[in-house]
Amino acid sequence: MKTNMRTDYCGVVTLKDAGREFTACGWVQRQRDLGSLIFIDLRDRTGLLQLAFDEETHPDVFAVAAKCRAEYVLRATGVIRERTSKNPALPTGEVELAVTQLEILAAAETPPFEIVENSDVNDTLRLKYRYLDLRRPDMQRFLLMRHKAAKVARDYFDEQGFLEIETPMLTKSTPEGARDYLVPSRVHPGSFYALPQSPQQYKQLLMLSGFDRYMQIARCFRDEDLRADRQPEFTQIDLEMSFVDENDVMTIQEGFLKRVFKQVLDVDVQTPFLRMPYREAMDRFGSDKPDMRFGYELTDISDIVANCGFGVFSTPVQAGGSVRMINVKHGADRFPRKKIDALLPFVKTYQAKGLAWTRMHQGTVTSSFQKYLTEEENAAILERAGAEDGDLLLIVGDAKNSVVFAALGALRCECARIMDVVRKDDYKFLWVTEFPMFEYSEEEGRYVAMHHPFTAPMDEDFDKLESDKANCRAKAYDIVLNGTELGGGSIRINRPEVQQAMFRALGLSDEDVKVKFGHLINAFRFGAPPHGGLAYGLDRLVMLMAGADSIRDVIAFPKVQNASDLMMNCPDVVEPRQLDELGIALKPETT
Repeated sequence: MKTNMRTDYCGVVTLKDAGREFTACGWVQRQRDLGSLIFIDLRDRTGLLQLAFDEETHPDVFAVAAKCRAEYVLRATGVIRERTSKNPALPTGEVELAVTQLEILAAAETPPFEIVENSDVNDTLRLKYRYLDLRRPDMQRFLLMRHKAAKVARDYFDEQGFLEIETPMLTKSTPEGARDYLVPSRVHPGSFYALPQSPQQYKQLLMLSGFDRYMQIARCFRDEDLRADRQPEFTQIDLEMSFVDENDVMTIQEGFLKRVFKQVLDVDVQTPFLRMPYREAMDRFGSDKPDMRFGYELTDISDIVANCGFGVFSTPVQAGGSVRMINVKHGADRFPRKKIDALLPFVKTYQAKGLAWTRMHQGTVTSSFQKYLTEEENAAILERAGAEDGDLLLIVGDAKNSVVFAALGALRCECARIMDVVRKDDYKFLWVTEFPMFEYSEEEGRYVAMHHPFTAPMDEDFDKLESDKANCRAKAYDIVLNGTELGGGSIRINRPEVQQAMFRALGLSDEDVKVKFGHLINAFRFGAPPHGGLAYGLDRLVMLMAGADSIRDVIAFPKVQNASDLMMNCPDVVEPRQLDELGIALKPETT
């Protein structure tokens, strides 16, 4: 990109530029002083360009080159020429810049780690010096990919008639989900704004306002514990549409995903995507976001072992739970007894009390439970598993099906990792549909909305909204890619009486509804169209497209596990006068 200081980027130069006068700017990747020859690899965001200094170089320029060190910022002018020793691994490896003028724009101290691709430097040091970490080619490539994905989103949804509309960052606290980040008001002492967990209510109000199709690349905030794919502040591709049903929403989103994978990765994604009801996903994969790149599906053997003489199996079934297994095909070789035993602590992290197994290896069957079951019961288990020589059966039972699903759902993914049967560049999309409307919260002792209180129930389940919460399904859907939820959405409630019934089902009083959601209920009185939408996690989408291990790798300035910023050293204390202006007093720390 030409400016007054440079002709173009380092990485765009090719052999066809030979003989051209050229000025490049960038950072020193490395300097090689061979006595009568000096070579400098100059780096910018597009790649490397070799700078050459030899016997024809002016002595003053040669002396400046001799002083250059890693991460010095340079401006070099000269003539592009063909290299005598070419580097086929480098896009600019056929050429070099024979430097006639060299200027050190900024010197640099020795960085705390080398600026190279795929650095194995620990995360703490990387994030403390994030501005250096971001100079690495892979990090710049990830953020360029993020830019391209966001641009494709804007272009695609514009073509589909969506309007990009900004919604407020200072909004009302409605603590019906994760914790809000609160912002005190100086003008209204004792009152607080909340940073948005999502633009959910605003985008619904935009549908009531007649805008028909809305999109926003929105910053969102949730005060929750961090994981590899979560941050306290994150970015959504947020969407809402009027006069649509679930099929309309899914079809438009499939078009976007097909477009973004083609334009950013040159990968052809096959549409339409597979759809699977929530209950089927849990029964087959133990997860509402199953990784479809491999098998190892769950198989229920509760009927076989319900009355067996082995209490580890029969007791959970008689208590209303289940016993289920996965067949790790060809897993016997990779899982000797020692490795099987190492899986026990893994499933215990999901509250499973134990792990039973059968290993079929070179015509010999060994098992942790075989002697406790009859010959017929053992044969029935092997038959149902479709077991063959070389297979490994792993079994979990519990009085709570949620424990069985969680343990085996995670175990199938762990076994796939150990078996090395998945590829990062194999993209398997899935819509999970018909989610439960409610989930029971042990902490609150009541049913809460699984998604949010504005999700519409399935038409045939409307009568269960208040009478049979456990079996009430929602018009909700998640888009899943390779075991990660990319986004979720639903068709929304658009009739006031249904919304009021939903609030009653959640145990909210009329006063609670008025205080928390009065603005929405009032708006519904003036005619709300049928509407629905979806929000993607942009960070997660780019993470999977880039093959990165964490969303931190695709966010310029992320937080760490305790939600702090190691580079800016925040959160931090503030001056007492700032608290006084806000009318805030800090409670003394208790020991």
